[in-house]
Amino acid sequence: MSDYAGDLVPQQAWDLLASDPSAVLVDVRTSAEWQWVGGADLSELGKRAVGIEWMTSAGEPNHRFLEQLGQAGVDADTPVLFLCRSGARSAAAASAATAAGLGPAYNVAEGFEGDPDAAGHRGSVNGWKVAGLAWRQS
Repeated sequence: MSDYAGDLVPQQAWDLLASDPSAVLVDVRTSAEWQWVGGADLSELGKRAVGIEWMTSAGEPNHRFLEQLGQAGVDADTPVLFLCRSGARSAAAASAATAAGLGPAYNVAEGFEGDPDAAGHRGSVNGWKVAGLAWRQS
């Protein structure tokens, strides 16, 4: 059992973002992942994903994570959904936000790229992109 509000598959996350004007999507992958792999495109909803790294590209924890959430406008009344590559870092981020009194905080299960297939490649089994949700590369 999780210590955060719950896990949402990507379509459930999209639906919550569409139905709740205050809901925020926070992409906790690294800046390198945002640039090279792409990210969720919420422009259809009149929103944008907020990028706040959970871990840096150097593999170090982002010690300013909670501070940066606050700077992004996330508070105790803001539904916040965390997205990463496969749902692991985002679950940890949801737990940290919940422990800090922020949220309700959700984990977008399956993540942006989803689980690897039999050949070890992501992006074909599940996740935000496979669900057919809007995304773009810069």
